[in-house]
Amino acid sequence: MDEQQDMARLIGRKIRTLRGERGLSLRVLADLAGVSHSYLSMVESGKRLLKDTPYINAIAEALRVAPPELLGHPFLPVDPYATEVHAAIADLRLTLMGGMTVDSAPDRRPPDEPVTRLAARVRRANRLYHAAEYEDLAVRLPALLADLHAKAAASEGRTRQKVLRILAGAYHPACTFMLKALGYTDLAFIAVTRAGEAIAELEDPLYTALSGFFTTHILMAAGSPEQALAKATAMVNLLEQHLSLPGAEALLGELHLISATTITKNQHRPAGDRTADVRAHLAEAERLAGRTTETKALHLNFGPTNVKIHRVSLNTDLGHHSDALQAGADVHPEVINAPGRQAAYHADLDRALTHFRGRESAAAARFLRAERIAPQRVQADPLVADSVSYLLGKRLPPHVQRDLVSLAHRMGLGQ
Repeated sequence: MDEQQDMARLIGRKIRTLRGERGLSLRVLADLAGVSHSYLSMVESGKRLLKDTPYINAIAEALRVAPPELLGHPFLPVDPYATEVHAAIADLRLTLMGGMTVDSAPDRRPPDEPVTRLAARVRRANRLYHAAEYEDLAVRLPALLADLHAKAAASEGRTRQKVLRILAGAYHPACTFMLKALGYTDLAFIAVTRAGEAIAELEDPLYTALSGFFTTHILMAAGSPEQALAKATAMVNLLEQHLSLPGAEALLGELHLISATTITKNQHRPAGDRTADVRAHLAEAERLAGRTTETKALHLNFGPTNVKIHRVSLNTDLGHHSDALQAGADVHPEVINAPGRQAAYHADLDRALTHFRGRESAAAARFLRAERIAPQRVQADPLVADSVSYLLGKRLPPHVQRDLVSLAHRMGLGQ
């Protein structure tokens, strides 16, 4: 069966099943999502592939599910390395669900390592996240988190405060964002909750805002852009009162970027308002990036390059594909030395490219480039899978078609 048609039918059946479970008629769902009845009918029957982010978000919101659920996420690729990543999540799941808190130690003695050594292990974990080396990271995290919880439970005073900050750094971005990227939103929520418990004890406004920033990401991934934006806005208001703290401006810039992202996914806002609000947040992030320059404060990657990468993804999600291509021409993602972000840039630019007739071969080449940079991240991305399935239905040169079919196989499409 043709891969694009196969994917279209799978997604159509999923939507039809969810619609039945919600007791909605096709006409009611179409009206709730703001799409035409004929379009939704073609999607449900598998005659049209659901591939545009605004439509995915709108239909998911109307069905009260997270957008990835429509696409069968988390994606389980057949590439052996990516498959091992998902296998490694089993131990991490048990660790996260094991009831660890900052007040109760796990069933292990605190490590003999000094705090500086634990901090170095956390820095290593976050480097692995930014490099999108998820398998190695997933294998390391259970012991790292358990050691940090045991150390925190056995520590007091200033030492405990240091360990709690290090513990927060292990949970995010390394643990939280890896799980989010792989589609384990439920586990990511547990991780961000555990980090929030540690941060609450610190009573530090910078870390409180950091906790809110990661919570915003998870709320958005769970399909609640309104709650996500409300959380981000509250953290912006908090942080603006403490901009003298180290890393505060970089975190504030990231909060503006995630605020813009949540707005693109809120279909209740008129299109013009979404565009205006997104541009306002981008402008503020750009202003802050001019002050911070490129920085890795708080294990993040804020700066002019990340703002430019977001300009591509935000325009793509808004459906402004020409603007996305124009923004993408001025980006050098290698500057931030984070393969995960580099791959995201190529994938988002590629999603825009798929909307231009005659650019299909260029789009396929860029997807393959993104996979070479960060295979584990790209192979787990449902929006990439959606676009790859779409391209497979296009007439492509034989060598391009062959490479694209190979990518689809590694992602588990059409299996």
